[in-house]
Amino acid sequence: MPFLENVTRGRGVPPERLREVAEHYYHFGGRSPINDENRALLAALREHLGRHGPALPVYWGNRNWHPFLADTVRQMKADGIRRAYAFATSAFSSYSGCRQYREDIARAVAEVGEGAPEIIKLRVFFNHPGFLEPMSERVSAAFAQLSPEAAAAAHLVFTAHSLPLAMAETSDYVAQLEEACRLVAEGCGHPRHTLVYQSRSGPPSQPWLEPDILDWLRQLAASAPASRDVVVAPIGFVADHMEVLYDLDEEARLLAERLGLRLIRARTVGAHPRFVRMIVELVEEHTRGAAPAARGLLPPRSCRPDCCPPPPRPAGRRPAS
Repeated sequence: MPFLENVTRGRGVPPERLREVAEHYYHFGGRSPINDENRALLAALREHLGRHGPALPVYWGNRNWHPFLADTVRQMKADGIRRAYAFATSAFSSYSGCRQYREDIARAVAEVGEGAPEIIKLRVFFNHPGFLEPMSERVSAAFAQLSPEAAAAAHLVFTAHSLPLAMAETSDYVAQLEEACRLVAEGCGHPRHTLVYQSRSGPPSQPWLEPDILDWLRQLAASAPASRDVVVAPIGFVADHMEVLYDLDEEARLLAERLGLRLIRARTVGAHPRFVRMIVELVEEHTRGAAPAARGLLPPRSCRPDCCPPPPRPAGRRPAS
């Protein structure tokens, strides 16, 4: 619960919803899997840097749990680090997925004070080949679990974390998602696809991005589709953390079974070697002046100072205590 309270602070999430989500964690041993996922990514990144360079130390700081970012910045200062590049494990632009990280970094640097390193956030990577290629590989592996005939007819649905409409409208979140879905679908040879959302957590009165994955599954089953095979690709996530393991592998899969659908979930990119190499390439855009790598119709997106502003608070809403 302390972790969940940190995650949702200031968002007006009802206490009963927090208790409900906490049950998801108890289902998996009472802890979030995200730290172990991050440790695996860090280990792969350190191994890559050790083999191929550049010789850079790697640090890890969290927004909502240990190791907290301010503690990490304090350690960097003690180690004599003067400049660092921050990789946020969020591929798409939005307030919570982009600008809030910059605010977290600025707050941590201010808390550490004089001598804290300068920290430059790396750009979002929704259309970087180092994200698209391993995601296409993961989706292709999911289709490979079906016969060729079944795979050709199966439904491909991408999922991403839903956002309040007010937040989505202040960013390019949806446009970037649609482009990434198109590129990954083409990359795995299955261009017919749908984008849906999951893991909504706000008050019922607040409009969020739709359709929800569960509603979409119900609608699909009711339409008497020619194929009842569904490949779900969680493109909005880079690791198999709680929103993937519970919301998709538990809730969505059980609903699909009740509806007579066969659901196959593609893995996230995780610590895929190409994804690890992408992190280094994003750093080299700054250290070596390397040309930004991108595919598709949208240009590489760097964070402008005014990008992804926070959505306005509803009138009369009090911050969560």
